[in-house]
Amino acid sequence: MRLLRVIASASGWLALATLWFWAWHLKDPHLLFMRAWEVPLLLAMLVAAVMVAWRLARGRLRPVALGLAFAALLTTLCNEAASHWHRAEVNSSEGPLAQALGAHFIVGYDDAGNLRELARKGLIGGIFVTGRNVRGRTADELRDEIAGLQALRRSAGLPPLIVATDQEGGAVSRLSPLVERQPTLASLLDADLPDDELAQRARAYGAQQGRALAALGITLNFSPVVDLRTGRAPGRWDLHTRIDERAISTDPAVTAQVALAYELGLESAGVRGTLKHFPGLAGVTEDTHHFAAELRTPVARLAAHDWKPFQDVSKHSDAAIMLGHVILAELDAGYPVSFSRKIVQRVIRGEWGYQGLLVTDDLTMGAAYNRGLCDATVHALNAGVDLLLIAFDHDKYFDAMHCAQQAARQGTLDFRMLERGNARRLQSFR
Repeated sequence: MRLLRVIASASGWLALATLWFWAWHLKDPHLLFMRAWEVPLLLAMLVAAVMVAWRLARGRLRPVALGLAFAALLTTLCNEAASHWHRAEVNSSEGPLAQALGAHFIVGYDDAGNLRELARKGLIGGIFVTGRNVRGRTADELRDEIAGLQALRRSAGLPPLIVATDQEGGAVSRLSPLVERQPTLASLLDADLPDDELAQRARAYGAQQGRALAALGITLNFSPVVDLRTGRAPGRWDLHTRIDERAISTDPAVTAQVALAYELGLESAGVRGTLKHFPGLAGVTEDTHHFAAELRTPVARLAAHDWKPFQDVSKHSDAAIMLGHVILAELDAGYPVSFSRKIVQRVIRGEWGYQGLLVTDDLTMGAAYNRGLCDATVHALNAGVDLLLIAFDHDKYFDAMHCAQQAARQGTLDFRMLERGNARRLQSFR
């Protein structure tokens, strides 16, 4: 009986700690599947926890248990109120400052109707179209939806939205079946073709894909993957990155050759590609969708090997570059590459001289979001990153935009960095 009481007591304290942790991390992207009923469920469980603590806690433990339960209850209500406040504040924003900041956000969506005012007022710079937007729909429906948002922009005298997607081929083919599913780019190497024929086929692959994307209104494709293959199996917790299944080759020269031809094929159809995921994920074993990650490959090795496809393709095309959420401690131990001013300005803009478009990987991925969405947003803008992607949990756009506006009001946003080249790069893209 004593053992059972000890187990019950320990379970109760663990449950309280879990509820408090949940309240603190309310609306975490990992809990998106329960977003519609998360707050009512948590509040009900906390009320039940208060009642249990009142009845069962004894002596000095009762105020401690009640305090924890009430603190979690208050935290839940405060976080929910903050979420509504951020949404209302952003939706009511207008004017040059709001438009200047909004131009840097690409957001995913479930219902295009929720984007209409954001698009019309210039509070977003682009949209991300993925599988949930094509499921059960026809190509005409999606095309009309995108065209309707673009018409709103024209009527408001604003530049067109950037319309992005993730159509790599193979497993990552977000717009299939509306866009014909193609095999991975790596499959082109199976035939062991001469270099000129390989390049010709890669370009034809890109042109075919580009025409299908352009027909829907897509202007930016988050492809090709120019991380190098490793030859090793994915790690146990690598649930989504799985670079070896998406990359082209272990050889940087072959990767660059195929990627450049593919990119030129895309561009021939009026669609721009995106080289991802700088600084290269070949040496990363963690899945940045969920966990913090560090790239431990020496910078000298990266510069001579892994970075060659990024440099070679970007020099001969208009491809954008996507920045991954990995820490490259040799250059910046404090921030992931996706919002590292040191790496963006010293390496990419400085040493490389790259003046094209830079876009973050999704800021609702764990490796970025868990560091604080405000921190990631403001540091990415101050680093000179052109586009901040908020795709999976698109509701987080309102929190991120609120953070950007707050930083602008407080003087912690580097407007010189925003004005120096970002506006020009975004305008040239359109």
